[in-house]
Amino acid sequence: MGLFMLFIILMCVKMFSLPADEYDHHYYERGLNFDKDYAKERQVVTDKAQPMIRISGREVNITFADQAVGTARFVRPSSEALDKTFNISTDAGKTTAMSVSSLAKGRWHIVLEWKSDYKNYLYEKEVDLQ
Repeated sequence: MGLFMLFIILMCVKMFSLPADEYDHHYYERGLNFDKDYAKERQVVTDKAQPMIRISGREVNITFADQAVGTARFVRPSSEALDKTFNISTDAGKTTAMSVSSLAKGRWHIVLEWKSDYKNYLYEKEVDLQ
């Protein structure tokens, strides 16, 4: 009987010492926004507005189909702390350039979100920075 009580007490101590389950607190909010993001991604395909991304050295050049204003997020898959966001604006032309010398070398996920001709677009691509 004593061993059984000791077993139960040890199990309770072990159970309460484990960390709480980590879950995404914004799960439902992201689920509601999924349709909006999907519509933006489909708009890129519909309008054939896929941007062209060129990497030359420590600079990233992005060419859009038309003038664009928005953001470019560089997401590091291995560390959220390294993520960085750049504002983009093509002004009179269709190309914008960003210096990525502050970013670590390796694989990055670029998320482009922009507005052009009163339409919203979203495009994602993985790139390797040297």
